[in-house]
Amino acid sequence: MSGISGIGGAAGVQDIMSLRSRILEQQQFIRQLDQSGASAPEATKAEAPSSDFASTLKESIQSVNESQQRAAAMSNAYERGETTDVASVMMARAEAGVAFEGALQTRNKLLGAYQEIMRMGL
Repeated sequence: MSGISGIGGAAGVQDIMSLRSRILEQQQFIRQLDQSGASAPEATKAEAPSSDFASTLKESIQSVNESQQRAAAMSNAYERGETTDVASVMMARAEAGVAFEGALQTRNKLLGAYQEIMRMGL
C-alpha cells in the first residue's frame, strides 16, 4: 500500500503544473500574435512561411496523431507493467490531450470562418 501513495508524488504535480504554465504562456503568446496580426496585416504577409496552408495543416495533424500514439504506447506499457513512471505516462497523456484540444479549437475556428464566408452575399 505504501507503494501506491508514492506514485507520482510532488514531482508529478510539479511537472503537471509546469506543463500547465507553459500552455498558458503559449496561449497568451498566440493571443498576442492574433491581436498584432489584426492590426498589421501587411506585416504578417511579408513574414508568411513559404509552405502552403494544406501542408502546414497536414503537419499539425500528424504531430497531434504522433503525440496521441506516443501517449497510448506509454499507457499500454504502464498497464503491462513495463514502466512504473506514472508521472511520465500522465504527462504524455496530458500533452496529447492539449494537442488534440488545440487541433479541435483550430478546426472550430476554421469551420466558423468558412460558414461566415458562405453567408456573405456576392
